[in-house]
Amino acid sequence: MKRELDNLITQMHSTGIRYEEAVRHFKRQYLLEVLKAHRGNQCKAADELGMHRNTLSRTMAELGLGVTEVRTGLKRPVRSERLVQGGLRQQIR
Repeated sequence: MKRELDNLITQMHSTGIRYEEAVRHFKRQYLLEVLKAHRGNQCKAADELGMHRNTLSRTMAELGLGVTEVRTGLKRPVRSERLVQGGLRQQIR
């Protein structure tokens, strides 16, 4: 993992990404990953991150990361789409 991070840093530096932008992007992706792991539950995510929930909420706002963005990928498809997917599975079998 260290090698991958080193390569990423080298690539970011060589493409001219500024420090502030790199830190912002890292924070956003890291928080998004932890929030997805906890299905959007900010209390559990904040606990894992070692910060207060209000701090997490404020940081999310600063990074333009909304709870809806986190939860969008976690929702089940609408019923009509599930029926189509289920029907396709049955036809394939």
